[in-house]
Amino acid sequence: MDNLDMKILTRLLNNCRESDRQIGIELGISGGAVRARIRKMQAKKIIEEFFIKVEPPVLGYGVLYFVVSGENTKEILEQASLVGEPYFVVPCVGGVTVCGISVKENMEQKIELAKKLMKDVRVLSIFEAENPGYDSNLTKTDLEILEELIKDPRQRIEQIARNTGMSTKTITRCIEKLYGNDGIQFTLVYDPKKIEDFIPHAILTWIEGDLKETLGNLNNSFSESYLQIPFVAKNQIVLFMYSNNIYKMDELTQKVRNIQNIKSADLFIPKKISFYVKWIEEAINNFRKSPKLHLTYQTN
Repeated sequence: MDNLDMKILTRLLNNCRESDRQIGIELGISGGAVRARIRKMQAKKIIEEFFIKVEPPVLGYGVLYFVVSGENTKEILEQASLVGEPYFVVPCVGGVTVCGISVKENMEQKIELAKKLMKDVRVLSIFEAENPGYDSNLTKTDLEILEELIKDPRQRIEQIARNTGMSTKTITRCIEKLYGNDGIQFTLVYDPKKIEDFIPHAILTWIEGDLKETLGNLNNSFSESYLQIPFVAKNQIVLFMYSNNIYKMDELTQKVRNIQNIKSADLFIPKKISFYVKWIEEAINNFRKSPKLHLTYQTN
């Protein structure tokens, strides 16, 4: 991996449907050179799969985050799945695992239930993600196309049209709508351990003060180190970054802590990243049975 590979990876993480040609124009190389580097990263299993990431609130679900001591993913999932469906699981350096669980309703009850059920693992923290207010007005057509994109988010519009029996105009309009939804991201799943010479890491910050102002200050100071665009909730900003050594990583974390309105900042170094789509498939199937024409959901 070199700096050019990392820049290509960054662009695909933020929009995996961006064409090789467009990425090449931005980086000053040919589309063919971009394509060759992507294939190299796929062959080395650095890029594991292209993925469409859907935040649970978009489909009417809440999110519980668990931070537990231990790396037995199977055991953690078995216990966490008693309160909801897994959304993502990330074992980190230091023996800590972070996971997100999509939960349909009764959030407070589910939190208490989770605390009781997860007695065989040391729970460091369980909290509900405060949602920034995703608005979704997805139709059954939108969800059918979303279901197709889950299989391969880089599919060409013509292929999606053939698979769904819809017009290319309908597909194009839907994808533009999905692009405009802050809770949906065309991205990829990568293997952090195989990124040689660079260390991907995440800094979870808790904010006290103006969120927009804080995000602007973080972007001004750290955008050159971003691996992905930050994830923003009502009182949280998660920075996805990369460094070329542990000292630079520690320095970045300390600088983040010194930004105005940052109450705290915790560093996580992922060893493995896993996303799950069963909850999305179930949400789509449930909506198919509904007489409603639109899935409208808004959090305040």
